[in-house]
Amino acid sequence: MLLSSILGAFTRRVGSIRTLSSQTEMKDFLDYINSLKNYEKSGVPRGAGTDSDQGFDLARMKRLMERFGNPHCSFKAVHIAGTKGKGSTAAFIYNILRTEGYSVGCYTSPHILTIRERILLGRSGHPVSAKLLNDLFHRIKPDLDQAMKEENGCISHFEVFTTMAFLLFADENVDIAVIEAGLGGARDATNIISSSGLAASVITTVGEEHLEALGGSLETIAMAKAGIIKQGCPLVLGGPFVPHIERIIRDKAVTMDSPVVSAYDSGNRCTVKSFSILNGRPCQICDIAIQVGKDLKMSCELLDVKLLMLGDHQLQNATTATCVALCLRNLGWSISDESIRSGLEHTYLLGRSQFLTSEEAEVLGLSGATVLLDGAHTKESAKALMNTLRMAFPKARLVFVVAMASDKDRVGFAREILSGLHVETVLLTEASIAGGVTRTTPASLLRDSWIKASDELGIGIVHDGMTEYSELLKEQQKGDGKTILATESCLKGCLRTANKILTRRGDEKGVIVFTGSLHIAASVLASLDG
Repeated sequence: MLLSSILGAFTRRVGSIRTLSSQTEMKDFLDYINSLKNYEKSGVPRGAGTDSDQGFDLARMKRLMERFGNPHCSFKAVHIAGTKGKGSTAAFIYNILRTEGYSVGCYTSPHILTIRERILLGRSGHPVSAKLLNDLFHRIKPDLDQAMKEENGCISHFEVFTTMAFLLFADENVDIAVIEAGLGGARDATNIISSSGLAASVITTVGEEHLEALGGSLETIAMAKAGIIKQGCPLVLGGPFVPHIERIIRDKAVTMDSPVVSAYDSGNRCTVKSFSILNGRPCQICDIAIQVGKDLKMSCELLDVKLLMLGDHQLQNATTATCVALCLRNLGWSISDESIRSGLEHTYLLGRSQFLTSEEAEVLGLSGATVLLDGAHTKESAKALMNTLRMAFPKARLVFVVAMASDKDRVGFAREILSGLHVETVLLTEASIAGGVTRTTPASLLRDSWIKASDELGIGIVHDGMTEYSELLKEQQKGDGKTILATESCLKGCLRTANKILTRRGDEKGVIVFTGSLHIAASVLASLDG
């Protein structure tokens, strides 16, 4: 145990040194791109993702691409939009194609520890190297400077990095690229992909996140996401969708003569059968059986698939990715059932259903605890998280550490957590969003949201606005089942408090869940590196 702890600490230290080294190597590039308008950091303006006068200027992105020789025309692409599940679905598709032997590009956002994570390149499965990214930046900077001058300084962080991703994919001569839309679809910078370059489009889900930026209603959100559908190219639906929302998307597909494949079609059979431990990590054993016989005829049966990505929602994402693979096979791409299985089983993402090892938990001062990092930040993803915990740990003591961005439905998120299983303690804290604090919700406001949610549900709580934390613990020990809400100013304070909670009951350690945003997950991982 001691040796494994030492080796784990050494590995993390080496990883930390490499991260610092790559940051130093990319200093010029990072200084440049961090000086640009970054909507992840500042928040997305009202109507920005809609097809209106206030919407993002896709023509600017087209001019930028033309300046660099239209690199996006050099490869085929799978384009993914959706409220939830885009990143996981992209990762599943990427690993399936890479397992088959293709050279694949993958472009996603946001990142956890380094911006390099957003671009995966070639057959290795590793993030783009700092050297490659830095060399490209210095190569194109004169043209970027000229473009910035001609566009009156309006080119954004996302537009520049999307351009660099497409240039790298073209330089690498990838066989295919998996592209995740940043916001919406119709006006997103990634939507310069034309029908001639598109292999398939994917819409995972439609929910209310970024409501104002995408027109103010579920219907306008659906229309924005349907903007990635291209003439004659197959569309894969993840789902499930509200019927009238699915109708909007399918009607758009009809006008574009695009065949539709539904991952939740009644002919498909996809189930979580059991949970197990694989190489020290929890996994779910699933059956994925696809039978499509309408617009496209294709089938696949995969039994006892071992998914490291937990929850019904991740099974749905895996099923969606399988449907995409079958669509590509139908178009002439060589993709075996064995590659689909292996790709699904080897997909693992930082901050999404991520369980820390016992050594990592020990580094955080949480010895013996099960520690889960999950970037859930909407009421839908909170519900999915609770469903996962209900299946995997139905009787465990639950402690949540939550930090959220200011533009999220905090009450809806809290309501789903509190109504899922009994939660012993919720520690509310703050985490920087995309490197800044302007979009962070103060812990005291988070507490107000959780109090409101508990009142709506009729759930008994005690909180540190009422009394000192030591008194809260005494109150909870009365055994009346009340949930404790406590605020902490930083992650370090949360870890100290969580450790106190864990040690109160000896060997009954419980599960600690860090959630509310990918940024709190990033903070935990960064503390391991540090």
